Amino acid sequence: MDCLFLAARGCLEATDPKEKCRLTHAAWHALRSGRAGIEPDAPPPGPIGMPGRPARPRLVPPSAVPARGLGTAEGRAALVHAIAHIELNAIDLAWDAVYRFRGLPEEYYLDWARCADDEARHFAMLDARLGELGHRYGDFDAHNGLWEMAEQTADDLIARMALVPRVLEARGLDVTPGMIARLEAAGDRRTAAILRVILREEVAHVAAGTRWFRWCCARDGREPVATFFELLRSRMRGTPRGPFNLPARREAGFAEAELIGLGMPVD
Repeated sequence: MDCLFLAARGCLEATDPKEKCRLTHAAWHALRSGRAGIEPDAPPPGPIGMPGRPARPRLVPPSAVPARGLGTAEGRAALVHAIAHIELNAIDLAWDAVYRFRGLPEEYYLDWARCADDEARHFAMLDARLGELGHRYGDFDAHNGLWEMAEQTADDLIARMALVPRVLEARGLDVTPGMIARLEAAGDRRTAAILRVILREEVAHVAAGTRWFRWCCARDGREPVATFFELLRSRMRGTPRGPFNLPARREAGFAEAELIGLGMPVD
């Protein structure tokens, strides 16, 4: 039987995005079919570092990534590129959640391997759309904020589950409906349709973060709502700002006390 942790590491180390996606799909299918499993004697995880990446895009500070309007094909391509970059990072975040944290229930590894498979499919859809818009992945600058949070939470599963899926990825639930509306207003129904698929499936990914965050809190005897806000205060620069997608956040498992604490206008 193949070792899931070694497969996860192989996906993390792949530098070509298409190869990363191919390896991801293969690893997920191997796990689902029983050809890959959790090896208790697998080597421990190595120190966290940058996953495999192509030579481009150039990584710059978030403030240096220019905002582009959606009224032009170039602006729409830049938006698709930015989301594709997020999805590529999300593949690595899901595999790092598998590779780095050991001794957890089998369902944990199934959840995050399934998420990696979804993210690889999302990246492929966006990469194909970039081609239709006359560009390719790497043509625009990008930033490394998502992976930096993985590095900051490498030693703490509770923090990883709280801050990556439930803060950074949950932000996508909030902003994607507005992007869809703007794209449709600009006549780009093709990109809007892709974002609808991604939005629908990302709810389940945030829900996986909620599930395992609460599992960790129960295991460690910690109160989930208080722990969530303690982590926001100690590890983030502040709480998210609106607009908020309350239905999607509720579907992803956010408690009413969390929504109120985040400043959301709960009915």
